[in-house]
Amino acid sequence: MDNATEVTAHVEAPPRLSVVVPVYNEMECLPELHVRLGRVMDAIGAPWELVFVDDGSRDRSLEVMRELRRADNRVAVVSLSRNFGKEIATTAGLDHACGDAVIIIDADLEDPPEVIPSLVEAWRGGYDMVFAQRRQRRSDAWIKRVTAAMFYWLMRDLGEVSLPPNAGDFRLLSRRCVDALLQLRERHRFMKGLFAWIGFPAIAVPYDRMPRHAGRSKWPARKLFGLAVEGITSFSIMPLRLASYLGLVVAALAILFAAQLVFRAIVFGNPVAGYPSLMAVILFLGSVQLLTLGVIGEYLGRTFNETKGRPLYLVQGFAASAMRAADRASPAPVAATRPD
Repeated sequence: MDNATEVTAHVEAPPRLSVVVPVYNEMECLPELHVRLGRVMDAIGAPWELVFVDDGSRDRSLEVMRELRRADNRVAVVSLSRNFGKEIATTAGLDHACGDAVIIIDADLEDPPEVIPSLVEAWRGGYDMVFAQRRQRRSDAWIKRVTAAMFYWLMRDLGEVSLPPNAGDFRLLSRRCVDALLQLRERHRFMKGLFAWIGFPAIAVPYDRMPRHAGRSKWPARKLFGLAVEGITSFSIMPLRLASYLGLVVAALAILFAAQLVFRAIVFGNPVAGYPSLMAVILFLGSVQLLTLGVIGEYLGRTFNETKGRPLYLVQGFAASAMRAADRASPAPVAATRPD
C-alpha cells in the first residue's frame, strides 16, 4: 500500500548564544570588551548576539554602545530610562536575550571573556547552569575576604538556598533556566540567590579574576553591605527569628536582674540605686528595641514596595540585534511529505 505521510521538516540548527552585559559608566571598557568577546564567540562557531543594557549611565557609555552596534549588527542595545541598579539591569538583559543559552558578564573585564568557551562546553555536556568560580581572593583586601566569608556562611546556614562561594554573576544559563528566572518578578532582586533558588543541574568552572580594565569600581563598601542585607532578607526570615530570640534573652536577663534587686532590698535595705547602672540598663534595652524595630522595618519596607506592583524597569530605547530581527522575520515551519 502506497501512502504518503505528512511530516514536519525539522532542520537541526546550531544552538544560539546571547551575551548580556549590564553597563553603568563603563565607556573606557566597552571597545575592548567588544573586541575580546567577538574573538571568543566567533571561535565557538555558533550564532550569537551581544546585549548591552545601559543602566542610566552618566558618561558616554550609551553613545559608545550605539557606535558598536552600527559597526556590528550582532550587538543589541537596551537603554533604561534611569539607573535601576545592576540586578534589575541584568534582568532587563535576560528579558531581551533570545539565545538558547545566555551568558552574563560584567563590562569591566575583571571576568575574562576567554572563560566563556569552558562555560559553553559544560553546558553542552548537559548542565543548565554553569557558573564561574574564583580560585582565590588574594587580590581582595583582608576585610573584604573576611566579610565575604561571613556572608556566604550566613547564607548557607541561615538562608533558604546555599550560595556557591566565590561565584558572582558571571555564568551561563540555559533557556529553561532563563525562562524560570524571568517568572520571578520581585522588585528586591538578589540575582545570586535567584540563580540558586531556581535549581536545575549546575556546575562550577574555576577561573582567575583579572584586574579592572579601566575606570573605578561601582561597588563601594556601602553598596556591598546593602547587597548583603538584600540577599539575607530576600531568602531568609532568620533575622526576625533572631530578633525574637534576642528579646527572650533580654527578658530573661531582666528577670534575673529584677530578682537580685529584690533580694538585695530585702537583705541590705533599699538604698538609692546608682545612676550608671540604671543608664546602662536603659541604653541596653533601648538599643535592643531599636534593633528589633529595624529588622521588622526591613521586611515591612520590602512588603510595601512589592505591593505597589510597579514594573521592574522602563525602557527608553531598544535596538535589536540581527539575530532577534531574524527571529521576527522567520516564517512558520513548512510541512514536507515523504513516501511511506
